[in-house]
Amino acid sequence: MDIQKKLSHLEFLNREYRISHLSYEREMAFFHSVCSGDLEQARELFKPLDSEQMGKLSDDSLRNLKYHLIITVALLTRYCIEGGMEMEAAYNLSDIYIRSIDKCQQEEQIHQLHRELVDDYAQRMHLLHKRSLYPKPVIVCMDYIYENLHTKITLPVLAEITGLSPSYLSRLFRRETGMTVSEYITRKRIEAAENMLKYSEYSCIEISGNLCFSSESHFIQVFRRYTGYTPKQYRHKFFRRKK
Repeated sequence: MDIQKKLSHLEFLNREYRISHLSYEREMAFFHSVCSGDLEQARELFKPLDSEQMGKLSDDSLRNLKYHLIITVALLTRYCIEGGMEMEAAYNLSDIYIRSIDKCQQEEQIHQLHRELVDDYAQRMHLLHKRSLYPKPVIVCMDYIYENLHTKITLPVLAEITGLSPSYLSRLFRRETGMTVSEYITRKRIEAAENMLKYSEYSCIEISGNLCFSSESHFIQVFRRYTGYTPKQYRHKFFRRKK
């Protein structure tokens, strides 16, 4: 059967069983939201890979998900390059995720990786778009904080990597962002904790340890102050189960 015959046959089956693909407009809106660094909209437009509208690329369910996710990574990479991400960095990120996809042995691993990489691309683009809004030392601090939420971050360390005195950097950061360095770090850790509670199975104590909180009780206290929920309440309300 040649390609045209296969295409005609597939179109017949899709009409017969009322199978349709994800609309072009919605798909483009999703990629644009990631490219523009709009994490909230990207999550709203996020579509699970096993949705009927995603199409069938393989009879093997795991391989089908892998194919779809590799295509998603390829498209995200190119959209983000167009949006200003450095080309080599974008392709390196793509290579890392595609190798991770290849190693997945279970469908749930694919779904989890899908959510993680969409968040990662969107957050990287969000930080990239901030570069035009803040002085370079503040951007350097933000980048360092984003990459090191799992370790202890101190003002002297940030001062050293920016070449500024701790007191001057502290004043500059607060003037530009409206937050102290410490407040910004805590806010970013809480945002990361929200993502982990929504999209992973990590326990509260694992999250508090991964994000360098002094104790689980301290993490719960800070999380509740910022979100109005305990971590357990937040996960119960917002956890996204695979559809």
